[in-house]
Amino acid sequence: MKLSTRELATLAVFGALWGLVEASLGSVLKSLNIPLSGVFLAAIGLIIALVGRVFVPKRGSTLFIGVLATLIKLFSLGGVIIGPMVGILTEAILAEIVLSLAGKPRRPALVLAGALGVAWVMLQPFVTGPLLFGRTAFVVWLDLLDRGSQLLGLDVTAAIWIVLALLAIHLAIGGLAGWFSWDIARLLQARQGRSIPQTLES
Repeated sequence: MKLSTRELATLAVFGALWGLVEASLGSVLKSLNIPLSGVFLAAIGLIIALVGRVFVPKRGSTLFIGVLATLIKLFSLGGVIIGPMVGILTEAILAEIVLSLAGKPRRPALVLAGALGVAWVMLQPFVTGPLLFGRTAFVVWLDLLDRGSQLLGLDVTAAIWIVLALLAIHLAIGGLAGWFSWDIARLLQARQGRSIPQTLES
């Protein structure tokens, strides 16, 4: 991936913005114990990364943004940061894979990248729990059902419906993040007087 100085500066801005959102808003949402706070935080971060990809439509640019955001999160103060760092990096990797396979960034690719990135929030505890925090997959599963039961008002015995509903919520919020990131990118480019190439039109 060859980048000009201008492109590097652009990616640095988006990476720093994602990292600052994680370091500031993430701490606030966690302290308030807001339901689905991780989902909305991931959606905001991915909007930033996906807009950055539209500005610099080159393979590896989304991952570059995610790595920078991860490094900024590393130096943030307070709380356990290993989980959020893994989340940021994995979300960026998933988005990078989708966008690299799609070629030029277009709205459908951004929607899919956002959906998969936010869906990782639901799956991550099954990876980081046993590997990093010594929690068994069964305990993580019970926690997922308990949170889903409280959020959806369903009995924990309706495990399949809880999981499907939570997955649908994650995918929908992530898909909306991808959808709006396209519009935000076009709006920002229009305000800068930059025309969007025909190949990038939705």
